[in-house]
Amino acid sequence: MNIGDFGNFELPNLDTSLFDVLNDEYGEETRYIKPKVASISNDFVLYDNAAKLAKDLRIDFGQRADAFISGSFIFGDFIEAFLTQHNAKAVKMTISTLSLSQNNVDSLANLLNAGYIDELNLIVSVYFWGNEVRSLIPYIYKRLDVGNKFQLAVAGVHTKTVHFETLGGRKIVIHGSANLRSSGNVEQFTIEENPELYDFYEEHYSRVIERYATIKKPIRNAALWEELVKKKFND
Repeated sequence: MNIGDFGNFELPNLDTSLFDVLNDEYGEETRYIKPKVASISNDFVLYDNAAKLAKDLRIDFGQRADAFISGSFIFGDFIEAFLTQHNAKAVKMTISTLSLSQNNVDSLANLLNAGYIDELNLIVSVYFWGNEVRSLIPYIYKRLDVGNKFQLAVAGVHTKTVHFETLGGRKIVIHGSANLRSSGNVEQFTIEENPELYDFYEEHYSRVIERYATIKKPIRNAALWEELVKKKFND
């Protein structure tokens, strides 16, 4: 995968007269130049490319990999591809992201429905909630809040992380610059099997979820009994 040309972005419609002002008093060229723009290749857009990367990344106990990915690469597709390619089951997965797309939601729904994820926690930004509260937020509840397996939390986050524990005991953390959806910019992420880092993420994000959860969960069975006993002795 060749992403050596990092100029693959769309230049916004800005007033470029700045570069005329920056000329010196004699009208000669200065050291300041306009950003270079390169077209985005379509080679990295489709799911098949996420699947190829996921297939090549085999993360065993204690292993780590770092990757640059094209801005048109869809990170949410990589998560689905990684689990399905390696036939891995996430007992619990927590995702924090600034934003995501409808396709990302559908991808997560596929994983939940197919049994690749037993429990899913999604933490999104206040910015995302404010922009999508009448469109994508209801869609998230509709597609993902099935079988009491899902929780959505909304907080002032700018983090882009995924951490999950597999049925086989691997504790995997993915962290980097990429949101779940494509951004048009070159991104990077690290994926590693790291129990200590996983526990660190789990501890702190669990607090975020507990405080900023948007779905009321019923207390059942043993958990309900523990609450009753706790209340009795506290009283």
